[in-house]
Amino acid sequence: MISRKNASISKFIIHKVGNKFNDTKNAFSEKLVDFDEASYDLMLPFLLRPFGSVVQSYRFSHHANISLNEINSYSTQIFNDEEAFIDVSKHIVTHLFEQSTSAQIKTGDVLVVMFEGIEFNEITTNALGIFKIESKVNFFQTYLENNSYDVLVQKGISSKKVDKGCLILNQTDTEGNIILSVDNNSYDAQYWLNQFLNIKYADDANNHTQQYIELCKDFSTEILKTTYGAQEQNTFLARTIDFFKENEVVNIERFKDELFEEDKHKNLFEDYKKTFEDEKNLVLRNQFDVAEAVVNKEKKKFKTDIKLDTNIQIKLDIDAPDASAEYLERGYDDEKKMHYYKVFFNTEG
Repeated sequence: MISRKNASISKFIIHKVGNKFNDTKNAFSEKLVDFDEASYDLMLPFLLRPFGSVVQSYRFSHHANISLNEINSYSTQIFNDEEAFIDVSKHIVTHLFEQSTSAQIKTGDVLVVMFEGIEFNEITTNALGIFKIESKVNFFQTYLENNSYDVLVQKGISSKKVDKGCLILNQTDTEGNIILSVDNNSYDAQYWLNQFLNIKYADDANNHTQQYIELCKDFSTEILKTTYGAQEQNTFLARTIDFFKENEVVNIERFKDELFEEDKHKNLFEDYKKTFEDEKNLVLRNQFDVAEAVVNKEKKKFKTDIKLDTNIQIKLDIDAPDASAEYLERGYDDEKKMHYYKVFFNTEG
């Protein structure tokens, strides 16, 4: 995640990208935007705010040679020669246009921006931002005519969130330039990440933690809930989060020993892990450092409600991994021919 407290915009240009499938063309600007104070003060946080909560980063990828990645090449040109900014920004839009391989991909405004003073991992750097605005919102505009006010509807860009955006930091590690990306219209995520940017997750603690939590979440849904029920699923998820919170390093063998009492459950997990790796085309590490920010973010996404067909829901606390096993009992009533849950407590809240 970045800090934008000292960030500023040094160059900003707007182009429009079309779609070859519906015969809409690109339209290019020839000059940089010259902001007035009000527009600038609204635009800067609008563009950078989404990256304040991004914890995972990407790196450029290419099947043959990383230098052949188009956006890698264009960003390098701009970082090395800012006088080329306008011309290269047009090439970026043309490359985006060429990736519109479906009529479903939307046209829109493309904002190409140079930022100064971006703080990332205690390092201050400049960055190239590329943003695609796909959705326009209706708003009312009032105006004075013949001594009376009237109203009309206009379309504009919402200042609440960007549709798609990336920040390419002028900062590298052993894998190359550090890249952050956001996508609020993820119906065509592959088009933005894989085809246009051609990026992959960085090989770091954030990615390892994310992948393993995704494995556990999918295992809980597809195996535990299906076989043993929602209570077993939620207990496993709570214990998974608890394990990640209490350990700075995850060792997979120790993880299985702590979460599973029986070998058959360990084997189920190991078999599912192999399937998960094959489907995702990845290999999970047997030991890795825990990224606390990823754990906290993913924890918020977990749904630990048990929804029953009798219009009753039982909400379990993800931060209390043993509560479900200790205070919630599942059974079957032969007289009613129905399953039931028995909940133990001292006082009502």
